[in-house]
Amino acid sequence: MENNAERHDTTKNVGVDENMTECGREEATFEPENVNAEFNKKDDENKNEKSDDLVEHCGFSDMYDPANWENIGKGWNEWRDFMVIQGPSKRLPSNYSFPKDGVKRHFSHIYYTRQMSDGEKKDRRWLVYSKAVNKIFCFCCKLFNKSDKTQLATTGFSDWKNILKRLKEHESNRDHILCMKKWLELELRLNKNQTIDKFAQDEINKERTHWRQVLLRIISVVKTLAKQNLAFRGSNDNIGEEGCGNFLSFIEMIADFDPVMIEHLRRYKERESRSYFLSNKIQNELIAMLANEVKSMIIKKIQGAKYFSVILDCTPDISHHEQMTVIIRCVNVSATSTKVEEFFLTFLKVDDTSGEGLFRELQDVLAVFDLKIDDVRGQGYDNGSNMKGKHKGVQKRFLEINPRAFYTPCSCHSLNLALCDMATTSSKAISFFGIIQRTYCFFSASNKRWKIFEDHAPKIMDALVYIAENSDDPKEQSEAECLATSETHGIGSFEFLVSMVIWYNLLSVVNIVSKSLQSEDMNIDVAIDQLKGLVSYFQKYRDSGFEKAKLEAKEIAESMEIEAVFPKKAKRVIKRKRHYGEESENVKGSVVLSPEESFRIDYFIQIMDQALYSLETRFEQFQRYEQIFGFLFDLKKLQSASDDSLMASCTNLKDALTHGTYSDILASDLFYELKILREALPKEVRRPIEVLDFLQKVEGCYPNSWIAYRVLLTIPVLVASAERSFSKLKLIKSYLRSSMSQERLSDLAILSIERALVREVDFERLANDFVGKKGKRITL
Repeated sequence: MENNAERHDTTKNVGVDENMTECGREEATFEPENVNAEFNKKDDENKNEKSDDLVEHCGFSDMYDPANWENIGKGWNEWRDFMVIQGPSKRLPSNYSFPKDGVKRHFSHIYYTRQMSDGEKKDRRWLVYSKAVNKIFCFCCKLFNKSDKTQLATTGFSDWKNILKRLKEHESNRDHILCMKKWLELELRLNKNQTIDKFAQDEINKERTHWRQVLLRIISVVKTLAKQNLAFRGSNDNIGEEGCGNFLSFIEMIADFDPVMIEHLRRYKERESRSYFLSNKIQNELIAMLANEVKSMIIKKIQGAKYFSVILDCTPDISHHEQMTVIIRCVNVSATSTKVEEFFLTFLKVDDTSGEGLFRELQDVLAVFDLKIDDVRGQGYDNGSNMKGKHKGVQKRFLEINPRAFYTPCSCHSLNLALCDMATTSSKAISFFGIIQRTYCFFSASNKRWKIFEDHAPKIMDALVYIAENSDDPKEQSEAECLATSETHGIGSFEFLVSMVIWYNLLSVVNIVSKSLQSEDMNIDVAIDQLKGLVSYFQKYRDSGFEKAKLEAKEIAESMEIEAVFPKKAKRVIKRKRHYGEESENVKGSVVLSPEESFRIDYFIQIMDQALYSLETRFEQFQRYEQIFGFLFDLKKLQSASDDSLMASCTNLKDALTHGTYSDILASDLFYELKILREALPKEVRRPIEVLDFLQKVEGCYPNSWIAYRVLLTIPVLVASAERSFSKLKLIKSYLRSSMSQERLSDLAILSIERALVREVDFERLANDFVGKKGKRITL
């Protein structure tokens, strides 16, 4: 009866707490036995997880060692049931050398056997040896007889001189026999699921299922809100009241049709449970749990890839704090086909934005995520001086530690800077964009004018004329008339129309290249091809683009009733340089340029030359990549390369991938591998990523080539992923959520950005892990 009472006590974990107030107003706690009673996994999955919970709850690693059982507290009955199912610990090998005492006596395997008077031998199944304390215990007396003060049932027996005598006395003792009987009976009942409190166990199983289903729905709500960048809390933390926030409102919405949540909210309203998993603390714990799971998946992929690149960028948030985003690029080789992927890791609030301060933050975050700085093979930043500085920038400090971390300035940012160089190289170009800016500001400054603009779009001239003729505001009328008719400060000149056509053609091509470069899996070989195509287009446009632009501008001028002539201004006199010995009278002649020729030379040719120069200087790093990796991503070049040329390329690559005495590849081995590989590659393989797919299928045949192509594809081309993460930052940390903690911001960001990985999370496992917490208390 005493044992039965003890067993029934374990069911008192689902009662009503009369002191429990509304959700979020008071902290309640689940003890380990309560957690296990309500949330343990299904019976066929429970054994391993329960053992882990019990191990950490009791504070020791060897749960089968009876010497550790003194730490068991309130969960003793549950522990006893678990140990009865598991049985005594596995015995040490027969050749194990037991420790000896001062007189060289020790325990032996012979004591596990009891010899009867008739010579028959019986196994002492109840006898357990503790390796931790070098003592023996009685398994059943330790579990079932708490009042027994003998050493075998409490602290253990180690008097090896008298061990046979003590064992005989113990196994003939009445208390031991009763404990043996209880042990065997309970073992039989548990194995047949016929415990005395079977009804209570069935009720607990129902509760377990209910709470698991509740938690799965709550996790789903948290996941949805995080992925959609929605706020969780409102001005009120009480469900069912106005302003309770999105989280509690979603719970209410689910309860409109879902039986599980209907029952859950009924219990909440009638105070039938001590916990409801609806408070803001639980929300934060679930967000952190999901984020940590996604981070673990990302780190596993990165570590599996070995080589990776870091991409950094900074932006101010709504709280005027500088936020640095950390993106990792790697070649994911864990899937059936290789894929270049970029993963968001975290946002870091940085106070020191110098090259030294940012690099220190980068070092710290790599250490936190257990990523080796020596495995970095690329770094991508914008063109800020603190990032790209050749003396004190982040890239310079990184290269001092790891010279194999190739630095790439953002391609799209470099394209934008090249456009800025073009737009500021000529006074006519500056004037052209000034007129564009003035026109936009004129219309956008007034809703009334913007409506007129929409009504006349795309005929901007007609909109300006309409305002000039119908406005009652003299300032507005004058400004509209100036923009519409002025040859020098408006859009009414043929020169402006030619400029518009030229810039439209240039910007359209640059926009196409910029968008193609912003792909997450963009590689160096494709980027170089795109840039070469852009340079080729600019060179051809420089030679023939002016005449084509002039013809197109004439057609527009005719439709707008504008005279298709360049405005006449003060003649530009170009004096030919006087050479040594040349008579002065021969130098008096001068070259006078027409307005059209002046426009072509001083404007068109000037911006085209600047474009070609900027592309060459701002993308010089890509020229270096072509020298190092060109023979790998240009398969035609690889196929036709001579042995001497191929060996020189392999040696050059080996030198680039060497740091001190360590190198990623061996030049000679890579040479022989590539000679065979170029013959073995299927004809349809044309790109480096396709070569890598082929190498993965023949794993181990070309190890140096496998490394070389992974490094090639790991190097970043741009920082578009970092810019995309800032879009999420603006949505998550808004004006109304400006006090959000840094940890919560990063967790919500990773759930929103890496939503594809969120779909792969095992939510049922997380539900059980969350409530288990390895025996620790959970604040609800």
